[in-house]
Amino acid sequence: MKIVQTIVALALLAVTPAKGEGLDSLKICLQSGDSCMQQYNTFEALKHYQKAYDLAKKRSQEKAVEHLDLPLKQLNKLPKEKQNEIIERLKHSAEQSAIVDCAVQMKLADCYYKRANYRQVIELLKTIPEDSLSHESFRQLAQSYKKQSDLDSYVFWTSQLLARFPMDGEMVAGLTLAYAQLEQPQNGIKCGQQYFAVDSTNVEVNRALADAYFMDRQFGKSSLMYERLLAQGDSTFNTLYSAGMSCSRIDSLEQAYNYLQLAFLVSGMKHSGCAYRLGVVCVDTQRYPEGLNYLSLAKELMLPDTTIMKAITLSEGEGYYLTHKYEEAVAAWKEHLLYNPSSVATYYNIANAYAYLLKDEEQGRAYYQQFVEKAAEVDKPTEKLSEMIEKTKEMLRVYELREKFKARKK
Repeated sequence: MKIVQTIVALALLAVTPAKGEGLDSLKICLQSGDSCMQQYNTFEALKHYQKAYDLAKKRSQEKAVEHLDLPLKQLNKLPKEKQNEIIERLKHSAEQSAIVDCAVQMKLADCYYKRANYRQVIELLKTIPEDSLSHESFRQLAQSYKKQSDLDSYVFWTSQLLARFPMDGEMVAGLTLAYAQLEQPQNGIKCGQQYFAVDSTNVEVNRALADAYFMDRQFGKSSLMYERLLAQGDSTFNTLYSAGMSCSRIDSLEQAYNYLQLAFLVSGMKHSGCAYRLGVVCVDTQRYPEGLNYLSLAKELMLPDTTIMKAITLSEGEGYYLTHKYEEAVAAWKEHLLYNPSSVATYYNIANAYAYLLKDEEQGRAYYQQFVEKAAEVDKPTEKLSEMIEKTKEMLRVYELREKFKARKK
């Protein structure tokens, strides 16, 4: 028994700090971190909070070991070496399960959240008991999952938060929309309705509820909710557009026309989807000339960005060519010419692909001829282009001789 007690006393002495040691350092680190946060200097604050966290973790581990309840009777029956092994294992287990001061963890997590390190926020906060989480930390935990596109975890933690803080309108709206995104709009509606029954004036919740109704194809209810939002002064593009879409689904076409027209104006007449929907509603309400104009405008707005398409089609052609998919390469290069008709080298690439790889002399000859015509428009051809022109002219002479040879044989 004395052996065990001596071992335990030595073990505890090794980890027990002098009275007050580390306490002041922890307090100083936290105060320094708080000061930096007040100056919005999260870079320096993180260093202080991390040091405070390490100190707090060490203290909690020391306390866990200090209060370790050892099975002395059982240990006393074992050899000394075995006793040491078991005591070390129990100490390690106690250290691993030690809980760091929640306030310190939440400060560090807050700093990480403001630096968009959401994985670290989750690691710190998910281990804290829910009743010990502050409202802000609870929100940060839920939002961190959302920021990482983990909607299932976001729904779980937001539901837990709302069980404690049911009037947090922003989180109610977020949960309502998350359910809709997970194709469970009926659950989102239930969530939104519970809040709406108490407070029907929260614009953010009403928007989410309206969208959930729309996703659930309850267009009558969604149109009424969008109209409520408009009455509240929420005349954003999304509300006007969604109101118009809802009305069009319940054949309230005049209302749909009015809302979609306003939405299109708010978008700066640049939203292709709105132009298209407005054109369809115009045709359905026999406003044919106006509808055709909107549909024509929608087509123009839907055209892809020429600069981007130039780059995409050129890369596609190269990718197909290098993987020996020559027909696909030619198709990509032809599409590239639609966006970049002055690309002389592309005509040359297509001609070579037809001539040497696809064995299509007719197409090869046609594209070599187009290449020569395009190259002639270049004022100062480079050495490389001049070389390509000479090779092409040689190929065209070969084609011409073949044609003459065929004609003689006939």
